[in-house]
Amino acid sequence: MTTAPPGTADVTVIGAGVVGTAIARELSRYRLSVVLLDAANDVGTGTTKANTAILHTGFDAVPGSLESRLLRRGSTLLRGYAERAGIPVERTGALLVAWTAEQERALPGIAEKSIQNGYPAVRAVSRDDLYQREPHLGPGALAALEIPDESIVCPWTTPLAYATEAVRAGVRLMLGTRVTAVRAAGGTDRGGHVLATTRGTLRSRWLVNAAGLDGDRIDAMLGGGGFTIRPRRGELIVFDKLARPLLRSILLPVPTAQTKGVLVAPTVYGNVLLGPTAQDIDDRQDTATTADGLAFLLGAGRRIVPALLDEEVTATYAGLRAATEHRDYQIRVDGGLRYACAAGIRSTGLSASLGIAEYLVDQMGGAGLPLT
Repeated sequence: MTTAPPGTADVTVIGAGVVGTAIARELSRYRLSVVLLDAANDVGTGTTKANTAILHTGFDAVPGSLESRLLRRGSTLLRGYAERAGIPVERTGALLVAWTAEQERALPGIAEKSIQNGYPAVRAVSRDDLYQREPHLGPGALAALEIPDESIVCPWTTPLAYATEAVRAGVRLMLGTRVTAVRAAGGTDRGGHVLATTRGTLRSRWLVNAAGLDGDRIDAMLGGGGFTIRPRRGELIVFDKLARPLLRSILLPVPTAQTKGVLVAPTVYGNVLLGPTAQDIDDRQDTATTADGLAFLLGAGRRIVPALLDEEVTATYAGLRAATEHRDYQIRVDGGLRYACAAGIRSTGLSASLGIAEYLVDQMGGAGLPLT
């Protein structure tokens, strides 16, 4: 039983990345007709498919931010969900390594930030302990912070699992469907939306914008003005499985205001990742790797784990993160418009996905969506 008139969905979710599929899965718990659509021909083909595959604790988020809150909640939910759904997860822990005196001075502040974010398990690691734990680490490291619950996860299985559960619960999945325009519906469904798409017209009482790199374009169709997406390209290098014994933990850099920096991390499939870069670009389709970007990564890798460069490179790839001019997630719900937006999620969307979905759907319920 649904509340929408015949031919009209209760909710349409635009974007079948890890956030959109998580939202569709959450909505599928209720007596609602839900459509999940994406311009691509599969789920998780945008930002989702090309991240660093880390299940974050949220230790270094901005305290008090929505990202911090939803990352902490989402990480807890995803760890439990992954175990039930058979999604590969490995709790490797992470070491945030200081290479300069300035970075070393920043470590206590990062530890304090972690405590403010509700994660008090970080601890200081001396230089000697650091090299005992990571004997292949390059020379010159001064100290580190240990984040014992940072983990690695499969970034592809996760949205596939969300989408599969959503579809099995009745969600209609429409791939290869790009939204070209949105206008207000009239008649008895006043307050709803009419979507023009490359596969025809859709009517929906509520609209959820989880369109990732196109989030601001969809938002502009609803009035917009709150944020602008500026794609941030991140290039990564994948090393052969023979490189896996070179590290035991995720090796993190001390982050800056612009980027979390270049890391070295194992994957759940036994490879080693090096990256990402962080370059703001204009082209929302440009996922090509560059000679400069790869050279930069190899230089960073030579410092972090020198022996890594002796191993075979099996792949290189690049992803685009949906960065905005704001540091925090851009999540809002407008009951009058029957519109919800989850934008500017950037690199933590995988870890926070279930927290974002739970929060957004709860906000939609408070704004008038009947959640039975």
